[in-house]
Amino acid sequence: MKPELKLAPSMLSADFTCLGKELADVKNGGAHYLHIDVMDGLFVPSISFGMPVIKSIRKATDMFFDVHLMIIDPIRYIKEFAESGADLITFHLEAAEDPQAVIDEIRKYNCKVGISIKPKTPFEDVAPFMDKVDMLLVMTVEPGFGGQKMMPETLDKVRAARDFVTEKGLTTDIQVDGGVKFDNIGLPLEAGANIFVAGSAVFGPDTLGETKRFCEYLSQH
Repeated sequence: MKPELKLAPSMLSADFTCLGKELADVKNGGAHYLHIDVMDGLFVPSISFGMPVIKSIRKATDMFFDVHLMIIDPIRYIKEFAESGADLITFHLEAAEDPQAVIDEIRKYNCKVGISIKPKTPFEDVAPFMDKVDMLLVMTVEPGFGGQKMMPETLDKVRAARDFVTEKGLTTDIQVDGGVKFDNIGLPLEAGANIFVAGSAVFGPDTLGETKRFCEYLSQH
């Protein structure tokens, strides 16, 4: 069964002076998820936002919240992120001492589970968890900063993940995050990804139009 293709605009690139309008634009443009990057300044150099921001925007939209935790020891905050409105919580394999315990904790709060790997982490490290999560997020840039160029070598892991999912008969989604643009989205799509995070390529002067353009492209494939 062919996986559904979905766009997940990254809120990190939104204009926070008019965030309500930006969120309405990506929803009205057909986006399936809202990707929310949480960074702690330790696991990655940057610091972004946390539970209060997620809780406040939860009141403004009914979009599916795809919360990406780029934080060390993520199990500490699963309850708070779930209660703030997360629908799916993704944590990094590299940041968790006991990945299965984090998976179990997320399940406890009835959220979907995602697990992510950085560009230098081989797919083989995360393969044992593929049947225990709803989504694998393959970082196609080094996490922590927006606006980077996609690292094409990371797509080999997307291919390996798609082959694994197909061979095992799993329904695990495969998401890519980093450097996704309209002129290169075909590369991770061909490699086997079915959920695409896009930040600066979507948010901007014509957020609604760009969201529609991405979603129309995905609907044709």
